[in-house]
Amino acid sequence: MLGIDFGSTTAKVVILDEDGNTVASCVSQKGAVSDEGVRAALRGAFEQAGIDLSAVVRVVSTGYGRRMLDIADRTITEITCHARGARALAPEARLVIDIGGQDSKVIALDRSGLVARFAMNDRCAAGTGKFLEVLARAVNVELEDMGAEALKAQDTVAITSMCATFAETEVISLLAEGRPKQVILAGVHQSIASRTVGLVGRVGKHDPIVMTGGVAQNIAAVHFLEKALETRLIIPTGAQIAGALGAALFALDDLRSASKVRRDDDDAVEGKLEQLLADPQRCTPACGKKETPVTFKA
Repeated sequence: MLGIDFGSTTAKVVILDEDGNTVASCVSQKGAVSDEGVRAALRGAFEQAGIDLSAVVRVVSTGYGRRMLDIADRTITEITCHARGARALAPEARLVIDIGGQDSKVIALDRSGLVARFAMNDRCAAGTGKFLEVLARAVNVELEDMGAEALKAQDTVAITSMCATFAETEVISLLAEGRPKQVILAGVHQSIASRTVGLVGRVGKHDPIVMTGGVAQNIAAVHFLEKALETRLIIPTGAQIAGALGAALFALDDLRSASKVRRDDDDAVEGKLEQLLADPQRCTPACGKKETPVTFKA
């Protein structure tokens, strides 16, 4: 079974055997919604597993580019797949915080692990990996070093701009004033935490909380978010591949399920989610307007 998370900036692939064990996974970053990135991730996963595509029984895709993959047997929204993958990585989780390259989402789970409510920021870069990337460049620090540098700061400074472009200008101004890079970086991560807490507030805080997505690898982002939420976050091994894992698990469900009714029910649920995610009236918390969280009912 093959799960592909064709993300906005990164492609993730997970291969499961028929018992649900992960036999291979790979992450590749080759640019925005990149076919090359997916091919690289697939090559890496197939090499790990020692197989090729002909050995794969079922393929499910998710993420921004999910409909672009001819090899996929079906597509499933990232909300559903991230919830499923996060729950597999942290079975006790009741809330999922996923911060990726171009969006951030908070998903509340019911006691059975199904999506109950969600809120999503996918209309601007505020509070996402792209936000970090832009501001890392502004302070001339490698992206992977940002977190460690931010935690060295003895103080912080407020980054008030919600737009990544305006925040970059603000950071440059702070540097011109002589503010230390570490203090500015602490402010950048504090800003991301503040925006994420806003999303959490829209669906409700439910412990335990698991954090997934590429930003979960940033120690300062985790630190400031834990401080803002006043709770410890679960950061599972494989946090970045949660969406691909969820997709692979749905592929496994397809293999195991002999019930067409169940499959039709799954498709009906996905149809509702697709409509909600495509709603042009949905607003992001970064735009300053009121956002109503989506309560999901199958």
